[in-house]
Amino acid sequence: MAEQAVIVGAGSGLSAALARKCAAEGMSVVLAARDMQKLAGLVCETGATAVACDATKVEDVEKLFAAVDAAGGSLDLVVYNASGRARGPIVDLDPAAVEQAVKVTAFGGFLVAQQAAKRMTKQGHGTILFTGASAGVKGYPRSSSFAMGKFALRGLAQSLARELQPENIHVGHIVIDGGIAKESDSRANERGPDGLLDPNAIAETYLSLHRQPRSAWAWEIELRPWIETF
Repeated sequence: MAEQAVIVGAGSGLSAALARKCAAEGMSVVLAARDMQKLAGLVCETGATAVACDATKVEDVEKLFAAVDAAGGSLDLVVYNASGRARGPIVDLDPAAVEQAVKVTAFGGFLVAQQAAKRMTKQGHGTILFTGASAGVKGYPRSSSFAMGKFALRGLAQSLARELQPENIHVGHIVIDGGIAKESDSRANERGPDGLLDPNAIAETYLSLHRQPRSAWAWEIELRPWIETF
């Protein structure tokens, strides 16, 4: 039976590139997002299954993985790609908006990882990948909510990497340090050749992590355009 991949927080850009790459590798793909309409084209293109899911809600995440179970086979790869942010100076931020942003970025990652780990520990293998950001390594001005969420997500990934590695479960955290290119994005031309991260190149790296021999697992890698300062 084909490998099964679940991408949470699916949409355009990186998630779409991941879905296409996984499908091209012969994997069965499940896409999870709150907005199902935006997935219609990607579902037709890749043959993926779409499931409505708010990653911050326990019952939604449980239903998502119940649908994965119903499809049969093992759960091989889970990617958590959802995030939220409330922009602005701290004195102006709406606490409710910050709470929601942190829940989407970090608490949702916990809920998804918990359901994935329950299944992967039973089957004895699997990969869980978290999409991080440079904001999870250093906090930027006017971006406190994003830093809070991404710092928490990185901590979750690091803890789970240590906890689950003895169970033959590979946990990885990918720091995306730079803008991700979109179709018809003028910023790409402004920054010069390869000035933004190519989502297809990022997807290649995710699949490479998934395929890593366990004699040489990486728990964290950073990806950035060659012109990005760091």
